[in-house]
Amino acid sequence: MAPQRRLSTPTSDSPAVQPLLRVRDLSVSYGGHQVVDRVSFDLPRGHSLALIGESGSGKSTIARSVLRLLPAGVGRATGTVELQGQDVLALPERHFRPLRGRTIGFVPQDPSSSLNPVRTIGSQAREASALLRDEAGHELDGAAQRQAVVDVLARVGLDDPERVLASYPHQLSGGMLQRVLIGLAVLPQPALIVADEPTSALDVTIQKRILDLLSELRDSLDISMLLITHDLAIAAERADSVVVLKGGTVQESGPTSQVSTAPTSAYAQRLHDDVPALNPDRYADLRAVGEARRADPASAPKIEVRGVTKRFSVHGQELTAVDDLSFAVPAGTTHAIVGESGSGKTTTIRLLLGLETPDSGEIVVAGERVDGRSHAELRSVRRHLQFVYQNPFTSLDPTWKVERLVREPLDRFRVGDKAGRREAVREALDAVGLDHALLARRPDALSGGQRQRVAIARALVLRPDVIVLDEPTSALDVSVQADIVQVLLRLQAELGLTYVFVSHDLALVRQLAHTVSVVRRGRVVEDGTVERIFDAPREDYTRTLLASIPDAGAARRPALAEQAS
Repeated sequence: MAPQRRLSTPTSDSPAVQPLLRVRDLSVSYGGHQVVDRVSFDLPRGHSLALIGESGSGKSTIARSVLRLLPAGVGRATGTVELQGQDVLALPERHFRPLRGRTIGFVPQDPSSSLNPVRTIGSQAREASALLRDEAGHELDGAAQRQAVVDVLARVGLDDPERVLASYPHQLSGGMLQRVLIGLAVLPQPALIVADEPTSALDVTIQKRILDLLSELRDSLDISMLLITHDLAIAAERADSVVVLKGGTVQESGPTSQVSTAPTSAYAQRLHDDVPALNPDRYADLRAVGEARRADPASAPKIEVRGVTKRFSVHGQELTAVDDLSFAVPAGTTHAIVGESGSGKTTTIRLLLGLETPDSGEIVVAGERVDGRSHAELRSVRRHLQFVYQNPFTSLDPTWKVERLVREPLDRFRVGDKAGRREAVREALDAVGLDHALLARRPDALSGGQRQRVAIARALVLRPDVIVLDEPTSALDVSVQADIVQVLLRLQAELGLTYVFVSHDLALVRQLAHTVSVVRRGRVVEDGTVERIFDAPREDYTRTLLASIPDAGAARRPALAEQAS
């Protein structure tokens, strides 16, 4: 690992620190609408700087400006962006093009959409390897280029580089694809890597591995990193300095040790308060209501899953998705199911909802069997068992207005008359904190947080006993996520709702849940109260999951607050 360094504040003009990247008064507009306003920061060689903020804060637009990837004819950037002392905004495209890849690399957000699905990894890797040169500046021959790609794929932790090169993107996992993109980005050993939310689409354990990999490559290759993220906890753990953005303007900037522990601006303080990893006990008072219900000796389980097994046939082979799984949820509490992708979480909730039939075992909700019943028989159960999907941008019919979206369950179950349904819809909106003026809007006229509140109102309108929530905040900014979590806990405290909460975000689980089942390959490897699982995990797999929670206190360079000397 590179020796510890000291770094001035991001906008310092200290001659002791010669920034690799120097941004001054950067403003960006799209079609005359300004989205970034006079942003300035410095990034020295070998250091990392995080741009953080909510969606629409301008952080990705700044990254595109640095990369010269603003939409042609639409995006316009002014100010200066100096890379190694050269203003890239002033360069003609033909002069900037050679810098892409060789001097500045890019790791995009979604690996699944960043590679051509009809070309092998090897054919796409040739574009990056063509940038390589020998000591005399000559292009490497084909064999040397291929070997360089094999070496870098091995370096980023891919066990069989030759198989990876022969594979198409759909044949690799998301974590493997992200490692491929990182390997190709660092292959020419650029001076700067721009990483735009590089782990948001990945499981938390894979997220940690990818962030560890980026940190290791940064140190060993002396590469600077511009990290784009909405998560202050990740920024605090991984970046040397932070620029906090809102509405395209800088709200606060400085060393991570300062901004993450003692933010001075109101907006940065709000971001700090909204990050689950930084505030595990934020909703302790609301959560305590459910905890009292759980501890009540007279409390009976609202949900019981007993020895459930589900197998599928895949390409002629039998796959066990859920294996002898059991758990119970006391009424009025939240039970979390956590685990990596492929652990059986989704199959479990499909079984609970009656969308799949178990091969063996029993599922009981509010005293009624779910398994082994016909669609007509399940109708009465489903009225009291509702579901909130993961993505509010795809779970609502875009052609319907909010009033119809929320009212539809009442229509299907023929609950009440027309006036009664209208009143029930308004009561559901009140419960989730939405204004009645939104009833006439369609989903595309709502924010992500408003859409998810509509989805929750839709689940509430039948006044169910149980709500199953499948990663209900994973597509939302942390500040919007915090609002949704508060709504869920308030409704649980007031109405006695029982939740089954599926998530890979253990920091969020600690804030929200009372009990938890840790699932791996379809089996429960550990379960118990949240306090016991988080404070005294018994299984190595659980400890691995817990270790993936960003540790904002583990600043890589604690001396960053001092002036460079």
